[in-house]
Amino acid sequence: MTTMVQDGRAATEDRAVTRDRPATDGRDGADLREPAVRRRELAAFLRSRRERITPEQVGLPHGRRRRTPGLRREEVAQFAAVGVTWYTWLEQARDIQVSAQVADSIARALLLDAAERTHLFSLAGVSDPHAEPQCPALSPSMVTMLTQLEPLPAAVINSRFDLLAYNRTYGRLVIDLDQVPQEDRNFLVLSFLYPAWRKGFVNPEAIPKMVAKYRAAMAEHVADPLWKNLVRRLQDASPEFCEVWERHEVLQPDEPATKFLSTDLGLMTFDFTRLWLGPRIGPQLVTYTPKDEGTSERLDELYARVLAEA
Repeated sequence: MTTMVQDGRAATEDRAVTRDRPATDGRDGADLREPAVRRRELAAFLRSRRERITPEQVGLPHGRRRRTPGLRREEVAQFAAVGVTWYTWLEQARDIQVSAQVADSIARALLLDAAERTHLFSLAGVSDPHAEPQCPALSPSMVTMLTQLEPLPAAVINSRFDLLAYNRTYGRLVIDLDQVPQEDRNFLVLSFLYPAWRKGFVNPEAIPKMVAKYRAAMAEHVADPLWKNLVRRLQDASPEFCEVWERHEVLQPDEPATKFLSTDLGLMTFDFTRLWLGPRIGPQLVTYTPKDEGTSERLDELYARVLAEA
């Protein structure tokens, strides 16, 4: 273990363990370990970001003896308050650990924007302690699609069960979602903390299954403060959630299934369709299609009310 000291401060996160020879397949020297690939990508990304910053951007004189574009490694290390040798190893793709605190300091030193910051933390394999809520802006075409799907209820949700957007019929299907604060538009929050929403689910197993899917998805975000804070909030507010959470049950996203919802119009039965909006499991478009004639008639009545209130 090596502890670097910069300006009299010990960089406790800067623990390094180096390996001279990475595992290879014995034929072309290709590294078989994914962490090594990620380290190389991280190193290349950091070098590219460092080289694009001019000294004047960070208040340094340009000087006459600069042989490389952008900042020097020692300057980035100084701004990030880490050891020069440690940062050099990082840009050399050495096998060293990067904490969330140090990644945050490097992101600030390199003047990274939101997309670059997300990329840095992803390559480093740590969670961003200052991550913004996952609520990406919807494209105009997606907003148009939600509208054009009416009267079919449709919404965009993410893997954390945040309700990112919805059309008018979905917004009135169970309760008036426009009256729900933005931070509460999450299926788990609605299910455990909003009794009126809870009554809209006929199948009593739907909510425990949702908790099991959340726990499974959280495995990729186990240190993410957004995911942990949601669990903590529900634990503090709902004994029922605590009981279900302690079962440690997990479920992967299942195939489209029939969902049962009820409103003041009566029982409504739908087929559930999911469309992923990216290559990885994340935001998805969900649409409810009436399964029977009675549901179609009730949905038409609901849509007429929506139009009358517009």
